[in-house]
This record gives sequence, C-alpha cells and structure tokens, in this order.
Amino acid sequence: MKQIAYLARLSWHYLWSRPLAAVLNLLLLTLGLAAITLVLLVAAQLDRAFERNLGGIDLVVGAKGSPLQLILSGVFHIDVPTGNIALHEVQALEQHPLVAQVIPLSLGDSYRGYRIVGTTPGYAAHYGAVLAHGRAWQAPMEAVLGAEAARGMARPGHEGAALLGAAFVGSHGLGGGGHAHGEHPYTVAGVLAPCGCVLDRLILTSTESVWQVHEHATADDEEDLAILRQEREVTVALLRYRTPLAAVTLPRHINAGTALQAAAPAIEVTRLLRLLGVGADVLRAFGGVLLAVAALSVFIALWNAVRERRADIAMLRMLGAPPGRVAGLLLSEALWLALLASALGLLLGHGLAEVLGRVLLAQGLLPVSGWLWLPAEAGVPLLAMGVAALAALLPALQAYRTDVADLLSHT
Repeated sequence: MKQIAYLARLSWHYLWSRPLAAVLNLLLLTLGLAAITLVLLVAAQLDRAFERNLGGIDLVVGAKGSPLQLILSGVFHIDVPTGNIALHEVQALEQHPLVAQVIPLSLGDSYRGYRIVGTTPGYAAHYGAVLAHGRAWQAPMEAVLGAEAARGMARPGHEGAALLGAAFVGSHGLGGGGHAHGEHPYTVAGVLAPCGCVLDRLILTSTESVWQVHEHATADDEEDLAILRQEREVTVALLRYRTPLAAVTLPRHINAGTALQAAAPAIEVTRLLRLLGVGADVLRAFGGVLLAVAALSVFIALWNAVRERRADIAMLRMLGAPPGRVAGLLLSEALWLALLASALGLLLGHGLAEVLGRVLLAQGLLPVSGWLWLPAEAGVPLLAMGVAALAALLPALQAYRTDVADLLSHT
C-alpha cells in the first residue's frame, strides 16, 4: 500500500513538472468530457419532458397548419398556435364514441411571459397537479399559478401563500408586451406545487375567463357581445382515445371530414427528436474529436517523458524498482490526468447545462437543469480513464522493456 501511495505521489510530481503540457492535456480532456456530459444531461431531460408532457395525450386537434406547430403550441407551449377552432366542433368531438376525454385550451394572452391558459379542471388533473397554496378557480377571472410562474411573479417576501388574492392584468400575445386588458384583472386563487411538467410555466384559468376578456375587448355593444358568445372558439383540444382502434380511424376522419387538423404527438415528437438528434450527434462527435486529440496529446507527452526521464528511470531501476513499477509510474500519471479531467468535465458539463437551462427558461422553452445527476454519468470517469490508459499504453510498454544497462550507457 505504501508503494502505491509513493507511486501516486511521484507520478503527481512528474505530471506537474511540465505544467504547460499538463494544462493543455487537461483542458482537451475536460472539454471533451464536458461536451459528452452536456449531451447526456440535455438528452435525458428532454426525453423526460417529452414523456411527462405527452403522457395520456393521444391526439391534438386545432386549426389547419403545421402538425408539429400544433403539438409545440398545444402541448409544450413553446410556439404560437395555428389559429382557433369553433367551440361547437370541439363539443361534437366530446360526443364521438371513440373519444374518452377532451380538454379544451384557449390561448392568446400572457403575463410577464407566462402564458395564460383557459381550460377546465381536467387539464391540471391530467398531469396529477396538486395545489401548494389556496384553491382551484371557482369563478371567471380567478387564476391558478404554476410553480415557476409563481416564482417569476412574486416580489421578495411575497412568495407562495402571500400571492393569494393578488391581482394581475394579462396582456394580448404570448410573448408579453401586447395590449393590456386593464379592465379585466385576474385574481390569484391558488398556486400549484411543482410537477416537473408544462403546468409549472403556465397560468391556468377557466375558459370563460378568456372568453370574457376578449369578448368585452372586441364588442362595441350588447348585440355584438351576444354574437361573439354564439361564435365562441378555443385554440386546441387535447384528446384521449377510448379504444386503440381510434388511432387508426379518428385522425383520418378529422383531417378529411372536418375543417380541423388532428396531429398525433407520438409521430410529430419522433420527427422532432430526429431533428434534435442531429445536433446531439454533432456535439457528441465534437466531444469525441476532442477526446481523440487529448489522447494523442497525452501519448506524445508521455512518450517524450520516457526519453526525458532516462536518468530517473535508470535510478529507479538501480534502486530495485521492477519494470512493472516503472511502467505503472507512467500509467499513474495518465490516470491522474483522467481523474482531474473527469471532475472538471462533469462540473463544466453541469454548469453549461444550467446556463442553457436558464436561457431556455427565459425564452419560455423546455426546462433544463444542471443540478440533475444521472446514473449514466458514472461512465464519464471510466471513459476518461480508458482514453488515458490507451494513450499511456505504448509509452508504459517502452519504459517496461527498456534495458537497465542501455539506460546507464546513455546517462
């Protein structure tokens, strides 16, 4: 054990005897491992977000347009809707024998970048959301805040329950900055506990609230108001099938026989993930190139180290160090690099993921966190040690096979 500790200490000093080369090798290994860590974190969290937000939604129905845009706007709330659809058409879908549940969503307004969604209590129930404070809405113009929206809206000292009863005014448009509906303020009735789903970023209210705000903003008199009430619309409808047979017949029936568009989330998200996968593959390949360059750099550094340390190796052999221990000295030096690069690469990868998450959050996109640790990350140090060991293999073999008499003749 003492010999191992001595070997590790000696290899550590040898590593930093050439600080510039050590820093360069460490930097290359760290960047490669950080890129791979970032890909692991982002891919895992996007997969979880897609799975969590799409769970139980078999079909999304909305206005004609891009099916992917319909999914992104109606399920993930990261795009603009394709338009509105008539309420009576959604009610007809509720009566369809192949449909088990319809959840209508009305979009169009926001507050401080958080989307105001008019819907039914079934929307929160679908994701298993529970209230952390207050109660659900019971009347028009009452709202329930998602956990993230509540944090973004709260003033210091007014978080959580302190938000209950607070009033706010929505503005037209999904990105904020539009016309404020000042005559129709919302009142906070409740705050949802974090659910790790899309509800965290939303402000929920009744569909009647959205209708009321826009009808009064548009109508000039009672007659106009009555006409608008007869022509009420929603933005999208989330459907759940009653039987698997519906997946074969219902989308075709809606797309061909009505003015609506039906998009299957599973199909569109698979297409989206294929597009995102190209970027992930590029980043993964970039990390692989950096690791390959790092391995070559470590190999060259250790190969030169064997030539530079001929006198040291001769001294160690004269003092009785066996060839295996001399080879282990070089291998230990490479493993020190791997351990340092693993720690720095993991930290840098998580830091980049956190920065990326904050950027995505500011834009109202899918959340990504750097505070998540994945079991797959255990492979990052193993990968680093494998690369380092491979790079040190030939230099270590050279040191192992070097003859003592030959060393002494050249020292």
